[in-house]
Amino acid sequence: MEWQQLEYFQMLAKIQHMTKAAEQLSISQPALSRSIARLEDELGVPLFERQGRSIRLNRYGELFVKRVHNIMREYQAGLQEIQQIVDPNHGEVSLGFLHTLGTNVVPDLIRHFRKKNEQIHFSLKQNHTHLQLLELKSGDLDLCLLAEMEVEKPIEWRELWREQLVAIVPSSHELANKESITLTELGQESFILLKKGYALRIQMDELFQEKNIEPRITFEGDEVATVAGFVAAGLGVSILPEGDEINQKRITKIPLTDVNAERIIGMAWSEGRYLSPAAQKFQQFIFDYFKSPSQ
Repeated sequence: MEWQQLEYFQMLAKIQHMTKAAEQLSISQPALSRSIARLEDELGVPLFERQGRSIRLNRYGELFVKRVHNIMREYQAGLQEIQQIVDPNHGEVSLGFLHTLGTNVVPDLIRHFRKKNEQIHFSLKQNHTHLQLLELKSGDLDLCLLAEMEVEKPIEWRELWREQLVAIVPSSHELANKESITLTELGQESFILLKKGYALRIQMDELFQEKNIEPRITFEGDEVATVAGFVAAGLGVSILPEGDEINQKRITKIPLTDVNAERIIGMAWSEGRYLSPAAQKFQQFIFDYFKSPSQ
C-alpha cells in the first residue's frame, strides 16, 4: 500500500465523483481508477458502490475512510513537528492564563517575547485554574500561568512571582482614609468577589475561614476589572491583587495586616508531553524573565 493511494482514496471519498476527483488531484481518470482498484485488491474488499457514473462509499469505505483521516492528521502533525525542529523560530504557542493576568501581564510578556520572535504566534485562552489544568492534561494547552495550588503528575508547576492582595473600597467609603486594615474590620462589609472556582476566590474563602468570617457577598464576577468597577460604584468592597489591572478611579487600595495576603503565580506544563521548539523557547523566556526563586 502506497501513501499516494491513501491520498487518492481520501479525495475520491470526499468528492464521490471519479472525474472531478481526478481533476482535483491533477491526474487522469484512468490513473485514479487503477489506484483505487489496487487499494481495494490489497484490502480484499470494495470501498465504493458504483452505479454508472455515480460512486459512493459503501460500509467498508465508511469504516476505512475514518482511519485514513486519522492517518493523515498524524502525518500532518508529525510533519509540523519536524518543520518546527528544523526552524524553531516559527510555530505557535498555546497559552492559558488567569483572567486577572489578561489586562497587562500577559500582553506585556508576549510583547517583549515577540521583539525577537516575530514569527512565533500565540493561541490564547483565559480561564480559571481547574479548567486550564484539564486542558493542559488533554494537550489543548502547551503552557499555563496559574496561581499556586496542588497539582498531580504529570503536571509540573514552577513559581514565577508573588503579588500582594489588598483591600479595595470606594474612595467615598469611611474606611478609605485608613493606612492599613484587617480582614476582621472588613468582615461586616458587603463583598464583591470572583465566582467560585477561580483560584483567587478559593484563596479568599480560605482567608475568611481562617478568621471565622461569614462574608456577605452581594455580587460575584468573572473579571477583576468588573469586580473593581462594582466597588467603584459603591456597591461593596473586595480584596484583589495590587496591580495595574485595577482601574484606580473612585477606589482606594488599603494594605491588609492580619492575614498573609499574597498570591503566588507560576507556570504549569505537562511533563513528558511534546512541547514544540516555539513553546520551549517561550517557556525558557518566561523563566529567565522572572528569575524564579525556586531555580
